[in-house]
Amino acid sequence: MRIIIKPGDLRLPLDPSLSFGRNAELVVEVGFGDGRYLSHLAAEFSDANLLGVDVSLGSVWRAYRRMLRENISNVRLFRGDARFVVRDLVAPGTLSRIYVNFPDPWPRKKHLKHRLLQAPFFELLSTRLKERGSLLLTTDHQEYYQFALDEAASTSLYSVTESDPPAATLTTKYAEKWREMKKDIFHARFEKISEAAQHPAIIKKTDMHHSILEGDLSAVTTFEKQIHAFPGGHSIILEGFRDLNNESLIFKVRVEEPDLVQEILIQAWQKPDGVFVSLQPFGDPLATRGVKESVHAVTDFLASKGLVVKQRWI
Repeated sequence: MRIIIKPGDLRLPLDPSLSFGRNAELVVEVGFGDGRYLSHLAAEFSDANLLGVDVSLGSVWRAYRRMLRENISNVRLFRGDARFVVRDLVAPGTLSRIYVNFPDPWPRKKHLKHRLLQAPFFELLSTRLKERGSLLLTTDHQEYYQFALDEAASTSLYSVTESDPPAATLTTKYAEKWREMKKDIFHARFEKISEAAQHPAIIKKTDMHHSILEGDLSAVTTFEKQIHAFPGGHSIILEGFRDLNNESLIFKVRVEEPDLVQEILIQAWQKPDGVFVSLQPFGDPLATRGVKESVHAVTDFLASKGLVVKQRWI
């Protein structure tokens, strides 16, 4: 089975029997770096399904190589935002533990909104954790540590236990770096004792979408950046390219939805019975409303250049 989970392969929420080949308790690590601690968790909890989440492509690659090298079979890796993973990949009441080791503290005031461990995240997490499930935080950043304690306390959903960090967390790359610098390291367990009243909805996948237009695609000779707003997000057509055979146009599109950003390719190609517009599978995009809106936006752009819409499956 694949170690790396691609967006296009996802069923929302995650189906463990498909992604891991078995049903077992779910444990998540956010920001796994080179996968060192994830490897430790996989050995310690061999009966669990381990999902590692990181925004860095380099980290995903390094952890992937480690999992192969160590022949670890109960770990899957996903590149993306932890908020998206907790909200959309984790079914309500199914998460046993989530580990957050040395998260980016976003120390500048104007960047505080990027911090993961804020009250809204703790509220969301409470709906995904099992009864008495927990988040375990280890960090060298005292201000962020106190910030997380305060944010969790404001929700009244967790019992917090502060302690020395587990020995295994001190063997990670960042922990070794901070210990060499004689920095203090802080650790807390946030155990769920109650649950937020609101259960955030899981994002809905949509069918693939396409359209057909009449007209001559070669007549489209200019492009201007397009921004299409829809409820809950934006579709931004960044660039348009013509293929070397002059048979199609390819549009690079950035899709922004809550806690999910995708860059996709939408192609328009000339055929005898019209111009077809559809999403391309490059990068295995997750078919969401934003992707559907992007096909819609490209279709409208071509219509603004003189082509005529015949049919839409959007």
